[in-house]
Amino acid sequence: MINPHYQQIWKTVQLIPVGKVACYGQIADLAGLPGRARMVGKALGKVPKGGWQGQVVPWFRVINSQGKISFPVGSEYFAKQKQNLQDEQVVVLGSKIKLKYFQWQPDLAEILFSLEF
Repeated sequence: MINPHYQQIWKTVQLIPVGKVACYGQIADLAGLPGRARMVGKALGKVPKGGWQGQVVPWFRVINSQGKISFPVGSEYFAKQKQNLQDEQVVVLGSKIKLKYFQWQPDLAEILFSLEF
């Protein structure tokens, strides 16, 4: 059985628009799980291979609160996340993304009508 909190996280991550990023803590808050940033990381590591509910969960759009990719520089997953972000026109300098320009800032209507928690 899939953890229901993970499902909340996946659904929230699916709302991040192309070309934007969100922080682990931000996703936790929006998913109704304040203070559970680490759970977000765990949930993203457990996304089913084919996605969830027939849709891709864009895990690569989630970064840490300092605006950095959390995987070790030079690792396979670091390279994959960086490339996926760059493919969406997100500028990645080293391992850093400027949150001022690329952080997802959903408006209240988007949250109220898209999330069911």
